[in-house]
Amino acid sequence: MEQHLTLAAERHSAKPRVSTHCETLCQSCGLRELCLPAGLCSQDMEQLNNIIDRKPPLKHGDYLYRAGGSLQSLYAVRTGFLKSCVLHDDGREQVAGFHMMGELLGMDAIGSGKHISDAIALEDSEICEIPFRDFEHLSHELPTLQRHFHRVMSREIARDYGVMLLLGSMRAEERLAAFLLNLSQRFAARGYSATRFILRMTRQEIGSYLGLKLETVSRAFSHFQSEGIVAVQNKNIEIKEPERLRMLLGQCAGARQ
Repeated sequence: MEQHLTLAAERHSAKPRVSTHCETLCQSCGLRELCLPAGLCSQDMEQLNNIIDRKPPLKHGDYLYRAGGSLQSLYAVRTGFLKSCVLHDDGREQVAGFHMMGELLGMDAIGSGKHISDAIALEDSEICEIPFRDFEHLSHELPTLQRHFHRVMSREIARDYGVMLLLGSMRAEERLAAFLLNLSQRFAARGYSATRFILRMTRQEIGSYLGLKLETVSRAFSHFQSEGIVAVQNKNIEIKEPERLRMLLGQCAGARQ
């Protein structure tokens, strides 16, 4: 068991090869079908490449942007993992989302021009920066880019809606099951194992995101492990019976109906 989890951890830790030439950022990126260049022809992709810049790598704990900061750019995660969070007046942190390679951040500021959350690296990460004004101009010239950006925004809205359903109608174990299945699907879309991966976030951060106390998250993990549904070794997770996690969500949906 430990050997399987270690191999999975090594596979997940291996990062895609990154080009050092800015002019080939999108062409060389294995995540382009998940990110903004999806559906662009080579000529249009070259125009997008011309406005994208590679930010200096973020270290674990570094801020990509802070709440209240002005909208300057959108950010695509090339490698790594980040969280978005809001700091309450009493000092409590509320995690609003987790973001992995191929996903966009910074869209929270499009409406007001100000970021409403902090974005913090959960591990060393590489980020592609897309100046928003340049991106707006280019998207008007490239309808395919504009349509795909709308799809990305729609996906984010749907994810937020899913979180609201989690917090409003599910028990603790159902919330954790939905969280693990969501991560599983996102890893699989990126070519990683759907059943073996590393949790880059802490149990406390998971609890904040799911609206659960740390002790409740730990108990739910322990119960899943005792039932043979998952195997847990520190942050290494193996989903041994994904169908049973899906059954938990099916039972929850049936109860709501």
